[in-house]
Order: sequence, then structure tokens, then C-alpha cells
Amino acid sequence: RFKYDSGKDGYIDLMELKLMMEKLGAPQTHLGLKNMIKEVDEDFDGKLSFREFLLIFHKAAAGELEEDSGLMTLAKLSEIDVSTEGVKGAKNFFEAKVQALSSASKFEAEIKAEQDERKREEEEKKHRRAAFRELKSAFSQ
Repeated sequence: RFKYDSGKDGYIDLMELKLMMEKLGAPQTHLGLKNMIKEVDEDFDGKLSFREFLLIFHKAAAGELEEDSGLMTLAKLSEIDVSTEGVKGAKNFFEAKVQALSSASKFEAEIKAEQDERKREEEEKKHRRAAFRELKSAFSQ
């Protein structure tokens, strides 16, 4: 398991990969993302483990990736050269990404919770106003 993985699953899934590619400035289509995962998903679970993540860089180094593919873009943009920085550099990047992605989704979840709270308060105000109007009309008859 990865130290920073607040989701406690140690993987980068489709939505996290989508977010990662957007943050790297190379957004992909849904199909593109699925294909990126499929290309290195050895256990066919639909997400990237650290081992599968490393495969991207091995394939890039071996010239096995299409030049304009999402994986090649990811390999270039992640600024880790596994051959020079080694597995540790890649692991740090992977862990940092998993942490950044989970904190980004945590941030989004907090915003959503805030919006839901506001909506709930608005609903309550409406109900109170409606109840008050009902009460007022009962007295004014």
C-alpha cells in the first residue's frame, strides 16, 4: 500500500487518471483514458497499480508506445526518467500523485458538502416562511 493513499487502495483509477492528465495539461477523452489503462493493466482490474504505472515508463523507454498516445504523453509530462531516477523516483511521483488526487477529490467533496448544506438551509427557510404564511392566514380570517 502507498503511504499517501487516503482512498486506501493504492491505485490510480479512471477518474484519478482523468484528473492527473488534466493537471498535467493533457486532458484525454473517456475512451482515451480507458485505452491508457488497458495498455498496461496486467490484471484487468481497470486501474493502475504502481507496478503497472512503472510499465508505462519501461514501454516508453523501449519505444513500445505510440508517439501521440496518452501513455507517451503521461511518460513525457510526469518528468520522471525511470532510467536515471530509478524506481524510487517513480514511486515518489506515483505516491505524490495519488495523494494530490485524493486531496483534490477530498477538496471537491468538501465543496459539495458545503453546497448541500446551503441548499438544506434554503429549504428550511422556505418551509419556515410557508409555515409562517399559513399561520398568518389562519389568524387573518
